[in-house]
Amino acid sequence: MERKRLLTLVEAAIFAALAVILDFLPSIQLSSAISISIAMVPLFILSFRSGAKAGFISGFLWGILQIVLGDGEIYTPVQGLIDYFLAFTFIGFSGFFSTAIQNRLKEGKKQSALGFILIGVFVGSLARYFWHFISGVFFFGQYAPEGMSAFLYSFIVNGVTMLGAFILCAIVAGVLILAAPKLVLNR
Repeated sequence: MERKRLLTLVEAAIFAALAVILDFLPSIQLSSAISISIAMVPLFILSFRSGAKAGFISGFLWGILQIVLGDGEIYTPVQGLIDYFLAFTFIGFSGFFSTAIQNRLKEGKKQSALGFILIGVFVGSLARYFWHFISGVFFFGQYAPEGMSAFLYSFIVNGVTMLGAFILCAIVAGVLILAAPKLVLNR
């Protein structure tokens, strides 16, 4: 049992590092505030492979790596906690669909597995961007155009980013997992 826990921690660290690497690749830049990338894909694969706990750990590590590598923008301790620790950790919620995805893949029901992959990617994306939305309302609302509320500004900026990231990550994760189901099937 200890060996399995250690393996999960090692995988969580490796997948967090993969997310960091993907985050360094060029992303789709819609504005200075809206950037869409496939960096969450490794966390989705790990979450579907090993469950929510592994996804939470990997997301937490990714948040730490963002800060350590100087990619994080922290203006207050609370904002840093929300944007880097909570938001990235919550991507692991996608792991609650791991059993359903694995069972469908084992049964050869790829269409059904794809449905759960899409739901899992959506839930993980939504969970992450919920925290970015909260941070946006309280810490970045001052950048809203004149006459626009901080709530609406954060909803639009983080909503567009979340939807774009969801669509891009869902396509990539879906194609990867259906082409190579062993990426998520239990060892």
